[in-house]
Amino acid sequence: MAGTFCAALAAVRQSRRMRSTVGGLAAGLALVALSACNTGSVLSLEPAVDVGSQTAAVPQYAGMQKLVPSNPYMTQAAYPRMDEPMSPVEQMPASETDCRQQLKRLDVAFTDLAPIHEGQCGIDYPVKVSAIGNIQMKPAATLTCDMAATFAGWTKNELVPSARWRYFSGVKTIHQGSSYSCRRIAGEGVLSEHGKGNALDVMSIELNNGDDIDVRKPGLFAFRTRGFLNNVRADGCQYFTTVLGPGYNYDHRNHFHFDIKNRRNGYRACR
Repeated sequence: MAGTFCAALAAVRQSRRMRSTVGGLAAGLALVALSACNTGSVLSLEPAVDVGSQTAAVPQYAGMQKLVPSNPYMTQAAYPRMDEPMSPVEQMPASETDCRQQLKRLDVAFTDLAPIHEGQCGIDYPVKVSAIGNIQMKPAATLTCDMAATFAGWTKNELVPSARWRYFSGVKTIHQGSSYSCRRIAGEGVLSEHGKGNALDVMSIELNNGDDIDVRKPGLFAFRTRGFLNNVRADGCQYFTTVLGPGYNYDHRNHFHFDIKNRRNGYRACR
């Protein structure tokens, strides 16, 4: 009887050892399979990372103007271009002289630069604007005098009053993302107004009270910001021939594009 009981106990133990071995093999195979489809370690808490060829989840759309981070100091060959002051013997046309007088009346801080010529791009008589009254331009913008005067007029007559009305504050800094930049309109092959110095992209507007108003489309309940940005867009259409911003297309999701492109029949693009 005792012998029979011992034999039965031994059989149970062997069965358990076999199940343990099979279970161990199954767990090992599971770890191998998991590690084959996971770049993280299965024995650690590090998350796995998708290292596939496509890492961007946001599609890249073509638009009327494709934003290039403003760097008027970079040439098409991707090396720095240093600003050169205008030669003291350079003779400007009367229209350029009159325009500079207008900049002074608008209290614009600017310096005259040497002519810029890069293939089809360039500005014959560029100015570098660092401030409009007490409002700083960061970084300083390289523009034609006409564009600088138009932007300064809009800033003093529309932007500043709108900020005071909506936020009870003056404007401290205009953060721009692109002034002169030698490039073509995305998807069209036509020279951009940036390549002529006739365009400026505004990324955010910093106020004296500390608020930094990002141009990106505000949230559903950001009523004050939404109203302010709507004013910026609408008032800009009275000064510029092109105003494009968030809602127009993906490329303009984070900035306002202003330019003074000369179109037939006085057509203005305000979107």
